[in-house]
Amino acid sequence: MSNRQSGLIFVFAAPSGGGKSSLVKALLERDPNIVLSVSHTTRSPRPGEQDGVHYHFVSPEEFLRKKEKGDFIETAEVFGNYYGTSRQAILDKTEMGKDVALDIDWQGARQIRQLFPQNSFGIYILPPSMDILEQRLRNRGQDDEETIRYRMQQAEEELSHQDEFDFKVVNDEFEKALQEIQYIVSRCRMDR
Repeated sequence: MSNRQSGLIFVFAAPSGGGKSSLVKALLERDPNIVLSVSHTTRSPRPGEQDGVHYHFVSPEEFLRKKEKGDFIETAEVFGNYYGTSRQAILDKTEMGKDVALDIDWQGARQIRQLFPQNSFGIYILPPSMDILEQRLRNRGQDDEETIRYRMQQAEEELSHQDEFDFKVVNDEFEKALQEIQYIVSRCRMDR
């Protein structure tokens, strides 16, 4: 039996365009003790995304098979696509003493927090304003006008769940937000 301490789970959520994925990526680059949980999804890869690196891209049929088998620790349907986190991948990493970052939505965050109330922490990334959020979505150049409108409507719903999280970070200045997240992670490690 090992005396190694189990890893922590850091659950990140934000409305689309909030900068969550960029902040998580930067955190992983600076902190070798955190690894990313690569989610499964049925959505198509975006330009530059690689299977097994950014997501495990699967068909809806394969996703539902895995879900039925109990392979996922959490699942959510977002913008008409399924997303899920592998139960075994999380357990393997935390049992090795690694901290795990999950880049998911509020629905998945709620499920993770219920399953791991003692060693999971929710961090919600807030945009400075709805106007800036809309500007960021437009500047990404990924979505048409209808999709941007839909994402903005969804952002209102997603923001209504921010109080379910342990910490909130406003992503106004990227470096400042990243430093705040690093401080939160450090504090959670010390307080366990």
